Amino acid sequence: MKYLVAVIQPDRLNAVLDALQKAEIHLVTVSQVMGRGRQKGLSQVYRSHKEAGSLLRKVKLEIAVNDDFVEAAVDAIRREAHSGEIGDGKIFVMALEECYRIRTGETGSVAIG
Repeated sequence: MKYLVAVIQPDRLNAVLDALQKAEIHLVTVSQVMGRGRQKGLSQVYRSHKEAGSLLRKVKLEIAVNDDFVEAAVDAIRREAHSGEIGDGKIFVMALEECYRIRTGETGSVAIG
């Protein structure tokens, strides 16, 4: 089991979610976040508004997947989040020690779905 965290541009979210769904990855948590990377928070245009300051708007996706779905998830995110510009984002893949489904008490890869 793996836990994926991806930080992407907000305008790429729908395309990424569509690609994940096509890859049969349906369990995704999405958060609006702010951060900075190599661009060091330099101003940019977002939805026709110039954003300035040290933090920029981003979207964070959190996805727990069984090992068989890691490559498909990473490929879907990379393909749809890529614009070739600084600030496209990052994907982090971490080992997931355990998962529990609260409703049924299932554990492990069965609990992920």
